[in-house]
Amino acid sequence: MKKNLRSLHFAVFILLLLLSGSANSQTIQTGASLSHSVPELEGVSSAGILTFLDSAATSRHEFHSMVFLRHGKVIAEGWWSPYGREIKQTLYSTSKSFTSTAVGFAISEKYLTVDDKVISFFPKDLPDSITPFLAEMSIKDLLTMSAGMDPDPTHLVVSNDINWVKAFLALPVVNKPGTKFLYNSMATYMLSAIVQKVTGEKIIDYLTPRLFKPLNIEGADWEIDPHGINTGGWGLRLKTEDMAKFGQLYLQNGKWNEKQILPKGWVAEATTYKIDQAPDAPQSKKEFNDWMQGYCYQFWRCRNNAFRADGAFGQYIIVMPEKDAVIAIQAESPDMQDEIDLVWKYLLPAIKDGKMTEDIAMSEKLKQRLSSLSLPLLTKGVDSPVASQVSQKVYTFKPNALNFDSLSFHFMEGICHVTLNSGNKEYNLAFGAGKWIGGETTLTGPNLLKLAKAHNIGFAPEKVFGCFTWKDENTLELVLRYIESPHSEKITCKLDGKKISLDIQCSNVHETTKPISGEMR
Repeated sequence: MKKNLRSLHFAVFILLLLLSGSANSQTIQTGASLSHSVPELEGVSSAGILTFLDSAATSRHEFHSMVFLRHGKVIAEGWWSPYGREIKQTLYSTSKSFTSTAVGFAISEKYLTVDDKVISFFPKDLPDSITPFLAEMSIKDLLTMSAGMDPDPTHLVVSNDINWVKAFLALPVVNKPGTKFLYNSMATYMLSAIVQKVTGEKIIDYLTPRLFKPLNIEGADWEIDPHGINTGGWGLRLKTEDMAKFGQLYLQNGKWNEKQILPKGWVAEATTYKIDQAPDAPQSKKEFNDWMQGYCYQFWRCRNNAFRADGAFGQYIIVMPEKDAVIAIQAESPDMQDEIDLVWKYLLPAIKDGKMTEDIAMSEKLKQRLSSLSLPLLTKGVDSPVASQVSQKVYTFKPNALNFDSLSFHFMEGICHVTLNSGNKEYNLAFGAGKWIGGETTLTGPNLLKLAKAHNIGFAPEKVFGCFTWKDENTLELVLRYIESPHSEKITCKLDGKKISLDIQCSNVHETTKPISGEMR
């Protein structure tokens, strides 16, 4: 009887799914939020997703979240604790695809065309001498990363100049625009500046009624330059589900809730091949490299006839039109090609062309696995007698590269409270013994663009989680996760009588620090 009743319930469930159109290819999203389904009901193997999670766990990559859509429905989603559903992260260059989208709206509203010349928008910021190549540079050249500059000027400009537009226009244009690909985040910034110039709004404000509100994306924020222009090429912060919605909108050719959100034809224009990133590379190398499939309008082509938005350290929105699937990932990866290879090796084969028989046991196992994902904690170490000796004592430092003035610890009830004074500011952080302690801080964490003028101006304090352990009685190890970024820091404190040595290792592989020493006051 129970078996028959369960079969009846299952049959009714399937009927409702079919009536709602969930099993149809290219299903148009029918609401502002994403609906959910079971992998097999959407033609995806739960076992295949589990294999991907197993591989991710033993890989070099630190995954923070994943949302997997098939036929417009969430079939798998997970966050590796302490990351969670409501946490937004900086997307790095995935931001570029949203800037491109703002350009698409501006074109449809007759503010500009892709053929408009860049210098035409900034008559007051032009250099004294305008070279032919600079005069020739168009919006399309910015969109396709073929502005003609070499090398990429981004870090030089943003860390040294107040007027980024003027600094960009003063740079040498050494190649004919449109002829040579060079990744250039300042080119994307210029797109943001142009859209703001013609619309009178920052692109985050311009996108809000046109993109974010229809998709029910809330809480987005975006870094600005010293003149209040969104950085464009980086600095947008969104939740993983919001990334998936954006990918699904592009998969559906710009439609959402049966309404054309994106300008008609923009998806095809923005996501198809425009320029070869590596024209001289042998075909044998291109076959296995997702950065050699062609560049679009601030989107990348992928293998398997897919396209993606792509941010440093592995922030991905992968759109697979032939499979009617979207995969959004936030991570910190030392090898982005190897990370995306895991998608092609395990998740792509899990997507089937036909219907599948539901595997209740396997889908339940997947559900449990996804709900229990977590990153390794520091195991609770020895109980060091030094803890009570140094608690509430203050260590001072001589002038150093980290700009640390003083540091103190206070150990109480399994929590290490740290007070740091740096640059006449005091920061208070908490670390749990074998557990994460959440908090907020205005201390600037690791970031590729943290030296940019106006970095994070106007943002709320950063959310952090900390844990600690005693590796031995004289060595205290602290881990601080800046969970609104992909990054974390490991701080090793060597305590020797009244002396202390700090070694800070940033998970951001582009940042290195030297140990600093201090003494108890």
